[in-house]
Amino acid sequence: MKKKYRKLPRNTDYSAYRHPRWWPTWLGIFLMWCVSRLPIRVQWWLGKMAGLLAFRLARSRRHIAEVNIRLCFPELTSAQQSALVRKAFIANGIGLLELGIAWFRNPAKLTGITRVHGLEHFEDALAGGRGVLLLGGHYSTLDLGGSLVTEFIEADVMQRDHNNPLMNAVMTRARERRYGTVLGARDLRGLFRSLKKNRAVWYATDQDYGRKDIVFAPFFGIPAGTITATSRIAERSGCKVVPFSHFRRDDGPGYDIYFHPVLENFPSGDDLQDATLINQTIEREVRRAPDQYLWMHRRFKTRPDENDPGFYKRR
Repeated sequence: MKKKYRKLPRNTDYSAYRHPRWWPTWLGIFLMWCVSRLPIRVQWWLGKMAGLLAFRLARSRRHIAEVNIRLCFPELTSAQQSALVRKAFIANGIGLLELGIAWFRNPAKLTGITRVHGLEHFEDALAGGRGVLLLGGHYSTLDLGGSLVTEFIEADVMQRDHNNPLMNAVMTRARERRYGTVLGARDLRGLFRSLKKNRAVWYATDQDYGRKDIVFAPFFGIPAGTITATSRIAERSGCKVVPFSHFRRDDGPGYDIYFHPVLENFPSGDDLQDATLINQTIEREVRRAPDQYLWMHRRFKTRPDENDPGFYKRR
């Protein structure tokens, strides 16, 4: 079914999803809507329970997270690594429930518990007139953090479409209410049009996209396949690259959004140097709240040598 979904064009017209085969998806969406109306503390508790359930049942994803955290935090004891894996599932479980807030409620209601740091860095970059590439990462607050960002700045977004066309329609329509333009992951022409209009575009590079157009740059000390497209985009458009991140607070319901200074000497003309700088920047933010990163992704799946043994094979 997934392969069939991938071949379908993006269709955000809900009338196209009346067939009974879409009813289970509609039921899931309705439940998300219902949960989104609950107080945020209740949602966080439910998210914690969902994360713990996934921790127990999603053994393959837990194995991936265990491998990633063992590789990236060798200084931690085995017990500390296991505790971090558990916390990561909890954080991502909460993030899953926060999708409902991002998609079905007005995040403006959360601005009172949201703190923004370094907004002047973004404003200075945008004043350059060549657009801004917001260098983000796959944190557990992915959708809600992005929605909250648009309460303080105007931005477009690039997204990888969901495999399920109905879920993708809901996600896209929700994001269209928050962002100026929702671009496809491969829509580079649209990206350059946005930058030419001096727009900001949310862009994440911290996943393994295979061997095409990559270099192997260290991420937590491990050679990680890192795309070189960020350098090409900045070189061609003249845009500024501003790292930013968003995290859930530990001291009570609330969120922090961080904008950082423009990447200096970027692009440098050296793809490996640029990729290393990007990975170092994202790593620094991950260390701010290690449990709130998407450790369930096989970040080190592509190895420098195709004959190198994979990290994720079960013993």
